[in-house]
Amino acid sequence: MVTNDDWKIGVLFSKSGVTAAAEIAEANATLLATEEINAAGGVLGRRITPTFYDPECSARKYRELAIRLLTEDKIKVIFGCYMSTARKAVLPEVEAYRGLLFYPTFYEGFEYSGNCFYTGSSSNQNALQLAQYLIENYGKRFLLIGSNYVFPYEYNRVVSDLVTLADGTILDEIYVPIEAVRKDFDKVIKRIKDLKPDVVVSNVVGTGAVLLYQAYREAGFDPSSMPIASLATTEAEVALMPAGLAAGHLTAASFFETLNTPAAKRFVTAFKRRFGEAAPVTASAEAAYFQIYLYAAALERAGSDNADALVPNLAGLEFDAPQGRVRIDPNNHHTELWARIGRLNPQGKFDIIWESEARVRPDPYFVTAAHEGWATGLTGTRRKA
Repeated sequence: MVTNDDWKIGVLFSKSGVTAAAEIAEANATLLATEEINAAGGVLGRRITPTFYDPECSARKYRELAIRLLTEDKIKVIFGCYMSTARKAVLPEVEAYRGLLFYPTFYEGFEYSGNCFYTGSSSNQNALQLAQYLIENYGKRFLLIGSNYVFPYEYNRVVSDLVTLADGTILDEIYVPIEAVRKDFDKVIKRIKDLKPDVVVSNVVGTGAVLLYQAYREAGFDPSSMPIASLATTEAEVALMPAGLAAGHLTAASFFETLNTPAAKRFVTAFKRRFGEAAPVTASAEAAYFQIYLYAAALERAGSDNADALVPNLAGLEFDAPQGRVRIDPNNHHTELWARIGRLNPQGKFDIIWESEARVRPDPYFVTAAHEGWATGLTGTRRKA
C-alpha cells in the first residue's frame, strides 16, 4: 500500500511491442532494486514506491504516460525508455514540468539535458571498442543495417566515421521497418551475398533481430569469417531465438550475464531468484538496477526528490555496480562505465573476449574519438576466445 510518506517514482517500460523483451528486463531490474532498498529500511526511513505503466513501445504513449506521471500522479522522477524515439518524446515533458529522467539504455550519444541522467553506454563506450576489434580481427569492409529510427542512423554514422578513419570502406547502409517481417530481410541477404563484407554491423532491434539471424543462418553465412556485430542483440533478444541461432556473433556492452565477478554473480543470482531462471539479464537491466541505487544515495543526501535538490547530489556520485564501480560525470550527466566485447556461444551465452582495463569516461559528443591512431592497439584485457 502506497502512503504519503513514500518516495514515489514513475517507471516507463513496455510489456508489449517490438522491444518488450528488453524493456521487461529493465522493469524487472528496477523492481528488484527498489525491493532491496526497501528491505534494508528504505531512504531516510521511507520506502521507494514505483508506479509502472506500459507504453507498448509507442512514442506517443510514452509521452502521454510521462505527462500523467508528472501531473496526475504528482511524481517527480521517472525511470525508463528504451528506444531513442521514446526518450526524445518524454524528455521535453520532463523538462517542462521540472522533473527528472533516468535513462538506462545504451544509445547514440549527442544529447545533454540538465533533467536527465544517462546510465547506459554512449557510443564512445561501445562503438569505438567494437569497431576497433572488428577491424583488427575481421577486416575493414563493413555493411551496415538497422531499424528505421534515430539510434541506428546515428550509431551507423559514428561507425562510418570510425571505419573511414581506419581507411576502411562502408559498402552499403540498409534500413528495415521497426516492426520488421521476414521478407524485409530478403534485400539485406542479397546485398550481403553480392558485396561479401568482412563484417555486418546490425542495429536491428527487438523481434526484427531474431528474423535477421534466421535469414543469415538460412543463407549459409559463416560467423567465424563474417560475423554480425550488434549492440542491439542482448541476452533478451537471444532468449527469443532458437538455441544456437546467433552462435559466433558479437556485441559490446558494459555488462554481460556471464560476467564472473562476485558482484555480478550476486546480482544475476538475485535477479533470477526473483524473476525466474530463464529471465535474461542485460546491460540495460544492470543500468536500470544501479541507477535506482544512485537515485537513493542522492535522495538520502538531498532529503528531497525535487530535481533542483537531486541534481547537484547526483553529479560525481559513484556506486559499486554489478559491472564494477561507476561514476556520474558532472559535466554531461552520463556515466563512467566499463567496456566489454562478447561472442555468443552455442548455449546462447556471451563469452567475454575483451574488456577494458579501467572504466571509460563518457564522451557523448565524440569530441576525442577521432584522435590519430585510434584503430591500432586495442587497450584492455583480451580473454581466450
